[in-house]
Amino acid sequence: MSALTGTRHLVWLVLRRDRVRLPLWVVGLTAITAVSARSVAGLYDTPVKVAGYGVTVEDSAASRLLNGTPYGVDTIAGITAYEVTALSGALVALMAIFLVVRHTRAEEESGAAELLRSTVLGRHAATAAALLVAAAASLLVGLLDAAVLVADDLPTSGSLLHGAAVAGVGLVFTAVAAVAAQVASSARGALGLAIAVGAVLFVVRGVGAVRKDALVWLSPFGWQEGVRAYAGDRWWPLLLLLACTGVLLALAGWLTAHRDFGAGLVQARSGRPRAGAWLGGPLGLAERVQRAMTLGWAVGLFAVGCLFGAVGREVVTLVESNPDIARVFGARLDDVVRGYFAFVISFLGVIVSAYAVASAMRLPHEESQGRAEMALATGVSRTRWALAHVLVTTVGSLVVLTLVGLGMAGTHALVSGDGSLFWPVLGGCLATAPAVLLVAATVVLLHGWRPRWVALAWAVFAFALLQSYLGDLLDLPDAVSSLSPFWHLSMLPVDDWDPVPALVVGVLAVLLAAVGLVGLRRRDLAS
Repeated sequence: MSALTGTRHLVWLVLRRDRVRLPLWVVGLTAITAVSARSVAGLYDTPVKVAGYGVTVEDSAASRLLNGTPYGVDTIAGITAYEVTALSGALVALMAIFLVVRHTRAEEESGAAELLRSTVLGRHAATAAALLVAAAASLLVGLLDAAVLVADDLPTSGSLLHGAAVAGVGLVFTAVAAVAAQVASSARGALGLAIAVGAVLFVVRGVGAVRKDALVWLSPFGWQEGVRAYAGDRWWPLLLLLACTGVLLALAGWLTAHRDFGAGLVQARSGRPRAGAWLGGPLGLAERVQRAMTLGWAVGLFAVGCLFGAVGREVVTLVESNPDIARVFGARLDDVVRGYFAFVISFLGVIVSAYAVASAMRLPHEESQGRAEMALATGVSRTRWALAHVLVTTVGSLVVLTLVGLGMAGTHALVSGDGSLFWPVLGGCLATAPAVLLVAATVVLLHGWRPRWVALAWAVFAFALLQSYLGDLLDLPDAVSSLSPFWHLSMLPVDDWDPVPALVVGVLAVLLAAVGLVGLRRRDLAS
């Protein structure tokens, strides 16, 4: 029996298990590219507007940090590439990381991989199957990326190159995730390690773009933008992406052969001989279990808030050269900065709801891993156990929203020298809390009554993200947009705060969570 025996069967198993999740990733990434390309063509429809955009981003440190070095931004095609390259690269990297870790380290941690290995299955079959599916998904995303750009009448050569670079980034982070899965001893650790590597490489690319030096070439994201789609079309940086992928895959294979099954090369740190009094109850345990995840989300989104805050001043320059941009933010020309922050606050509020969903998902995860049963054996009631996790999710969401608001408002005040928007921006971020908690409450509801459907909570987040980011461009009917809880809230700091919608959304969140807790009390665990 070879080390890859059974790989083909495991590939079909991965596709079967991800039959909903994976198509959502692929379609979502393709839709973002398609709609972004169409919106760029509509916004920059005159040479004057194109020239104004080029001047603004060329001298913008914040734009370079976020989107990289601007190439060919004197054309519609170049502007399109500059707007979508960084986002598509980051998202395809996340897709690959989540997929690989879920079907490698997470499977070993849950014990499912051990059951599979009791059959006729090679040592590397599970890893190879996950890598094959992730690589195929990355290539498909790249192909569809190129197809939608060509369909938008952009040059074929540049479109193919752009799609190939996106796929290349996906391949690199497929390999990064494979290495992280061998190093870390848990799925959370592997995800944290892989995402941290991606974040560092993204920042390295951004710092290199700001400094205009060779630092960009130390990052796969720098190689992605280095192809210069629509601005010279250089194919050789793709070789760097492929070479990096090959080296990392070889390293992952070597690590797989030199570690014990079920264990990572870096073992989890031993805990203290005696737990503190705080860990003696379900609330302390829930806080400890979610501490690392909350810290990671808080730091990451605080940094994102700082980036968006730094760009606030430059929005005025963009609007002066192209007044149509104000329409995207739904603001008057004399109030475009407030309109910009209202748009960003809504968008980042939806992103925070992704943390809220991930935090609330600890309920089904703790139950499926058997740890809930051990906690309940101590005499703790189901309601008290579940409420502890709900409370941690609630407080964590409020903390993350506060940090996002502080980062955005504080950075804007420092960069612009105008602190008049500090409290309105911070208050606007906190005003999205009812919608964030309503999205999280869907996890509690589904977990209580239909545990097998709990992953549908991510669909609620995905729709809210679509409505927030692309709703106006897609011209969605109000009846459809209203399905997102964020749509009902006041757009601060442009609008005056209306407490009624916030109260209704908040009450609905409490009701959904309460109904979910009732369901949890009525059903058997892990059923």
